[in-house]
Amino acid sequence: MKKLFVLNCGSSSIKYKLFAIDEDFYTLAQGVIEHIGTVVKDYHAGFELIEKQLQKEGVLKGFDELDAAAHRVVHGGEKLVEPVLIDDKVIEIIRQLIPLAPLHNGANLEGILALRKKVPTLTQVAVFDTAFHQSMPALSYRYALPKIFYEKYGIRRFGFHGISHQYLLTQSAKILKKLPLECNLITIHLGNGSSITAIEKGKSIDTSMGFTPLEGLVMGTRSGDIDPGILFYLDQNKSSSCMQMQEILNHESGLKGLCGFSDMRDILEQKEMGNEEALFTFELFCRRIKKYIGAYMALLGRVDAIVFSGGIGANSHEVRASVCEGLASFGIVLDDIKNSEKVISATCVESSKSRVAVIVMQTDEELSIAQQSQKLLQR
Repeated sequence: MKKLFVLNCGSSSIKYKLFAIDEDFYTLAQGVIEHIGTVVKDYHAGFELIEKQLQKEGVLKGFDELDAAAHRVVHGGEKLVEPVLIDDKVIEIIRQLIPLAPLHNGANLEGILALRKKVPTLTQVAVFDTAFHQSMPALSYRYALPKIFYEKYGIRRFGFHGISHQYLLTQSAKILKKLPLECNLITIHLGNGSSITAIEKGKSIDTSMGFTPLEGLVMGTRSGDIDPGILFYLDQNKSSSCMQMQEILNHESGLKGLCGFSDMRDILEQKEMGNEEALFTFELFCRRIKKYIGAYMALLGRVDAIVFSGGIGANSHEVRASVCEGLASFGIVLDDIKNSEKVISATCVESSKSRVAVIVMQTDEELSIAQQSQKLLQR
């Protein structure tokens, strides 16, 4: 039985999951090491702690017992469009892409290099969050800017959360008893970061996040779609500099900017207590999702299922009910009782009157990374 180590190295943490692979995937252990760079000196020290923990749990004698490690890497650009074995060339491309995802790719790369130093002979795989969206046509990924911005600077829509959206596709296909390439879906990943994707015949054809994860839906602290003219207006009035606005749009906007709370659980609690700002924020959040659903239904024509996932999408029946309210003319009707029940793994919550399935499921990005990596390793 092979052992595959799945890693998500962030700016201050290492999330990990250890899989045993036979004919299926079995989770042996999982956890997170936090405070990298402060309490824990660096990623190398983090891996030392993980190795000791796995030895303590009795699931691994040491990292040299691993068959492979697979890393989540946020940005693969236009060159890295599928899972790849990590070598010096891949490392250099990931490094070149750091300016496009400065909060993520640099940390992803540090984790790769630290594990490489610790276990030089270990096979390492990179799975990219942008890869699933590389099937988008130019009509979806190009911005209406002078073409030099695309040809010289590579400015285009990349999309993110691709690992999650791909997982939602494969699992939804099983529920619908279809092959993935037969499925037309709208997959909705709602969490602190949120995105929505139109999938046609098993391929991403449009997605809400763009050149960066800032575009699209309202998120925990990110603004989502805004008029770029706002930036020029504020700059001309000396209200905020470009760098200040980058901080505001990424870390002080979204749910937090509207009502002071970035966690939907707090907003729902405040809404029930009669907080008008919380109610407004909740309705705005749901309205933006509904607007994208309408746009993507127009693009797809036929939709087999709407799929809700992520911390909010899978756990908030209030959000799902609000998003789907008034969509009966589009063939989307919820069963209120099914929708209000707690979701353990995956379930359908549409009414018998609904022409479109409504699926709610917990996403599993680590399993998706493991499955994609295993296919590559088998090849």
